[in-house]
Amino acid sequence: MTENRHSAIGLSDQTVLEMYKTMLLARKIDERMWLLNRAGKIPFVISCQGQEAAQVGAAFALDRNKDYILPYYRDMGVVLTFGMTAQDLMLSGFAKAEDPNSGGRQMPGHFGQKKNRIVTGSSPVTTQVPHAVGIALGGKMEGKDFVTFTTFGEGSSNQGDFHEGANFAGVHKLPVIFMCENNKYAISVPIEKQLACEKVSDRAIGYGMPGVTVDGNDPLAVYEAVKQAVDRARRGEGPSLVETVSYRLTPHSSDDDDRAYRSREEVEEAKKLDAIFTFADYLRQTNILTDEIQLNIEKELAKIVDEATEYAEQAPYADPEDAMKYVYEEK
Repeated sequence: MTENRHSAIGLSDQTVLEMYKTMLLARKIDERMWLLNRAGKIPFVISCQGQEAAQVGAAFALDRNKDYILPYYRDMGVVLTFGMTAQDLMLSGFAKAEDPNSGGRQMPGHFGQKKNRIVTGSSPVTTQVPHAVGIALGGKMEGKDFVTFTTFGEGSSNQGDFHEGANFAGVHKLPVIFMCENNKYAISVPIEKQLACEKVSDRAIGYGMPGVTVDGNDPLAVYEAVKQAVDRARRGEGPSLVETVSYRLTPHSSDDDDRAYRSREEVEEAKKLDAIFTFADYLRQTNILTDEIQLNIEKELAKIVDEATEYAEQAPYADPEDAMKYVYEEK
């Protein structure tokens, strides 16, 4: 029998099963979106596949009733944990009027939902980092008890927004967690051509904060690292940088052909570490996941994804005149 790691870090059997279900739901929605895209029904997919463990492990370490998240475009696992639904995400994929992120104005991945404290993302990469820092500053100035959590790819860690945000947060000891989801490629540029240092977390010392690198295919390791960062932030000890290392299992987006820059053998080798399967193995070995429970979960999620797809496909598009809504002042 496998060692029970989750109890040692304060997670119940029910919680880790919920983590697995959320990871699997993210994967099922993502897979459906690829099928819809290839069928010509939705225009664009930017995938979470291979990063669900890091996303869900981190989000479960936050307080979903008070913390603010500023996700980047792959973070389906994060936003599902914080209260977005499969229907919300499908409405976004189909660019329908009811899309809670943008009313169908933005392509998928521009997450935003006020009621769940998911702060709207922008198309230029890394702008969410200084936004997260600013929200953390506002909370600290007002004496409010929340942390902000923001994510970005390792390519984004080379942008000025990251460095300026991290420096400001370090100087002012702000309650913000920076999580770099290192998936080995900034579109087509491999990690070894992006960084002069070995790890993204090596950069933390320059901003006066702790930096840690963890296995992004291990949701328990990510949970533990982010929980420590959250606890530190709540104690007033300032920001942290967490780097999760995984692998992007799909092309950069539905418009990308990744065969131009990485071999099929490399991708197939990475699939052996896919957390959808390795975490399920852990849950089986700790007697949490049985064949019957697995079958019930699969049926439940299939129904959720089918119903979300059908609803979103039938939902109305926004009226053309709504294109100017919220752009100009209305009198």
